[in-house]
Amino acid sequence: MIIELIGIFAPHEKRQELGDALVSLLGPIQVQPGCISCRLFHSLPKQDGLQIEARWADRETLIGHLQSDIYKKLLLLMELSATPPALEFFTVTEIRGLDLVEVARAPAD
Repeated sequence: MIIELIGIFAPHEKRQELGDALVSLLGPIQVQPGCISCRLFHSLPKQDGLQIEARWADRETLIGHLQSDIYKKLLLLMELSATPPALEFFTVTEIRGLDLVEVARAPAD
């Protein structure tokens, strides 16, 4: 799995417009082949920071996404960021959940 993180700092006067535009891309991204999930977050308390987190099944489907018209629209929106946007890709080799917490919190023998 690959996690894609995009951080955009919305200029105050464009915050609502940029947020609405990003929301409109979530559905089309989610139905692309290999998309596991796609979510939009905003930072508190000012809410000027917007972050998209998308999870992709593998490198091939991520590359397909990066080559899509939807991503071209996303790149155009990233250009509206008040500061340089952040873009990161994380390749995940292991996913753990509550089982790791249980192991970490188990009393030592």
